[in-house]
Amino acid sequence: MTAVAVGRAGEHGPSEGAAPVPDDAPYKDASRPVEERVDDLLARMTVEEKAGQLFQDMVTVGEGGTLAERDAVFGTPSVHEYVVERHMTHLNVLGAPGTAAELAAWHNRVQEVAASTRLGIPVTVASDPRHAFSDNPLAALAAGPFSQWPETLGLAAIGDPGFVERFADTVRREYVATGLRTALHPQVDLATEPRWARASGTFGEDAALATALGVAYVHGLQGTGAVARGAGLDGAFGTASVSAMTKHFPGGGPQLDGEDPHFAYGREQVYPGGRFEEHLEPFRAVIAAGTRQLMPYYGMPVGLEVGGQAVPEVGFGFNRPIVTGLLRETLGYEGVVCTDWGLVSDAEIMGRPFPARAWGVEHLTRHERVAAILDAGCDQLGGEACPELVVDLVRAGTVTEERLDVSVRRLLREKLLLGLFDENRYVDVEAAARLVGSPEARAAGRAAQSASVTVLTSPPDGAARLPLARGLRVYAEGLPDDVVAAYGEPATSPADADVAVLRLAAPWEDRGPGFEQLFHAGSLEFPAGEVERVLAVCDAVPTVLAVYLDRPAVLTPFVGRAAAVVAEYGASGEALLDALTGVEPARGRLPFDLPSSMAAVVASRPDVAHDTADPLFRAGHGLGVEGRSTEG
Repeated sequence: MTAVAVGRAGEHGPSEGAAPVPDDAPYKDASRPVEERVDDLLARMTVEEKAGQLFQDMVTVGEGGTLAERDAVFGTPSVHEYVVERHMTHLNVLGAPGTAAELAAWHNRVQEVAASTRLGIPVTVASDPRHAFSDNPLAALAAGPFSQWPETLGLAAIGDPGFVERFADTVRREYVATGLRTALHPQVDLATEPRWARASGTFGEDAALATALGVAYVHGLQGTGAVARGAGLDGAFGTASVSAMTKHFPGGGPQLDGEDPHFAYGREQVYPGGRFEEHLEPFRAVIAAGTRQLMPYYGMPVGLEVGGQAVPEVGFGFNRPIVTGLLRETLGYEGVVCTDWGLVSDAEIMGRPFPARAWGVEHLTRHERVAAILDAGCDQLGGEACPELVVDLVRAGTVTEERLDVSVRRLLREKLLLGLFDENRYVDVEAAARLVGSPEARAAGRAAQSASVTVLTSPPDGAARLPLARGLRVYAEGLPDDVVAAYGEPATSPADADVAVLRLAAPWEDRGPGFEQLFHAGSLEFPAGEVERVLAVCDAVPTVLAVYLDRPAVLTPFVGRAAAVVAEYGASGEALLDALTGVEPARGRLPFDLPSSMAAVVASRPDVAHDTADPLFRAGHGLGVEGRSTEG
């Protein structure tokens, strides 16, 4: 690859001599066809302004919805530096302000900064998932003012495409109200490796289920399905839509030893069972359903052949046979491709070094990595803010300006279709406060948390028989006394109780401080001391064991000793007890197998669904609890 001179951040700055833009420029005229507007705007852009469009990085919201300065934890720049100095107009918002009004007000302030630039290109604000009950920054952002639902695995446990579309429609309406116009979801990877830390964001390990729910999710977000049409929308992608960035093409999940490629030791993605096509199935379907954007995964395929040709052992974001060959040419995908975060630059997160995920191309310079990503066919670099590298590459002749135009055209078209240049540049702060997290949406989210609860075992009789009777003396762990008191009488010890309800989380290995601790990886077995402690309670009093599954867990020691065992996927204490007492029917079914032992997990093939020998419970298992009236 041709060597190029290394530029400095901001060296090329705002383009000197760039012509001012008249108020009647065609791209500013909402009555003109989108393609005409794109052509006009693209012709006016400098190389620096084009380069800025190719980057999307994280940004934080200041207190009270103000524009924050550089973020202390992630080291990200201010809005002014991004938009004015680096010409970047795609930002991924971190965190959640206390109110929807604050987020909406922040969004409007960002757009004011964008409007002050020479071309006035609006900012597209993106978000990771933020409607789940749990708060793991790896899996989803804190919900804050948004309505709270079960995690994606909980949606899979409910297993109803119509329900998932209605949920995603709620996300769409709450996002649009606050100015969030790109969703970095859904995640339609198949969780075929039980140890993989990213399972919580998936629809489980079954390709058919992930396909059906992924398509419904995309239609709900983009306003292109039956739910939106029933609400009076025309079913076309447009000004009421959120652009869905489906991930992680061509399917994460089959990771060697279940480790995640955020880290060098987890970079290898393997297919010993030859099931690459099965992992591709949900992506074929969401492409056909019209997903506007796709994100390739970090993983580096090892020993993979596609169409009889060996695939280079480099991360998918650098992989031309995957992005251009398979995605663009074979599957005919014409939308935006944005890389996963941080393929180019080393960083420091939470006080610890975090090397770029340049798997297979670690030897390349930052300039060469950018050139490889563009050559692969990607349009945008996620988690990076170095457009000066692209300018250097163009000036050196390594990348042509025409190549930039291909990607910038896609990105500008998306902004125009979303109405960001026109009626949607600013949002109504008061309307956001009314709509986001409405009582109706919160009630629906709580009911969904209850519905996703999956009953694995239940006694035919006795105090722990489900649904639990009200008024029992309850010894609880993981549930506050004031929550328990609404359903029964809190007990201070198992000896004083009629029944115990213990909440546990699926086990994981502590990998040390910093960002890595957010990845729940490693063994699925509970430590021996924890097993002994839980079983002592089970022997003392009839016990309901409620296990939060962000990935499978080995529950073998508890089945037969606990009176009842249930799984949940992100639920408040109230939602869990609603399910256990029958206030809301628990109707979840497992979205993946639960293995009987770690030996079975280790012996299984990472790319093959349902491959652990003699699983304790098969995917699809769920006994349910009948709902009953809250009266009496």
